Amino acid sequence: MRINFLGTGAAGGVPLFGCTCVACERARLDQVFVRRPCSALIESGNTRILLDAGLTDLHERFKPGELDAIVLTHFHPDHVQGLFHLRWGVGTRIPVYGPPDSEGCADLYKHPGVLDFHALTKFEPVSIGALTLTPVPLIHSKVTFGYAIESSNGIRFAYLTDTLGLPPRTETFLTDWHPHGLALDCSFPPQSEPKNHNDWTTALAVIDKVNPERAWLTHISHTLDAWLLGTGELSSRAAIAMDGDQVDLQASSKNPKP
Repeated sequence: MRINFLGTGAAGGVPLFGCTCVACERARLDQVFVRRPCSALIESGNTRILLDAGLTDLHERFKPGELDAIVLTHFHPDHVQGLFHLRWGVGTRIPVYGPPDSEGCADLYKHPGVLDFHALTKFEPVSIGALTLTPVPLIHSKVTFGYAIESSNGIRFAYLTDTLGLPPRTETFLTDWHPHGLALDCSFPPQSEPKNHNDWTTALAVIDKVNPERAWLTHISHTLDAWLLGTGELSSRAAIAMDGDQVDLQASSKNPKP
């Protein structure tokens, strides 16, 4: 299974408009540190699934037929805004799976165009080509799913954004599932009362509980980047995902490292 981190940024991205913090200035000087809307492309065999659609150039990144499906974590604009242009295309309809949100986002349901929306049910798996995805509920301000994704050869990867901690049943499911890889929301540096998204402390606590073989932090804000630059802090349990990172995930040997 190959994971392509297409975007690793929180809402507003990095650099943030008008901000002159050290992280935003670094990103203006070097494209390597730019963070676009959080999304990932998952590939296994001939199957290609896009997780979240916040990138506004989807109609240029992908040719017709290149995606087997788009799977949404939730309907906040920074996770679906790329659909607003894509929907006016022509040709074969594109399956779009997501949580059962009756409101969706703006008029996507009313004018779907080439998009074919399907509501998923928590903990009920859906098979798309060589991949099976199990939606798991997360803790966020809008109904949100993470996804436990398994390939036909048994590789397991969990994608969990946006969330603040995990609901007990989701935590138990993932802990018992034993993922080979985990990508997790970590939007902020340590906070006294994090809201709506994991901070550094909460994210690492989730990783310690679920205990994946490898882990990456994503949905990262400019404040977390600036904090990491200032403290030099890193974690032996998780890597900091960057836009453009590619990971070929396999069942690891003993003592795997991010």
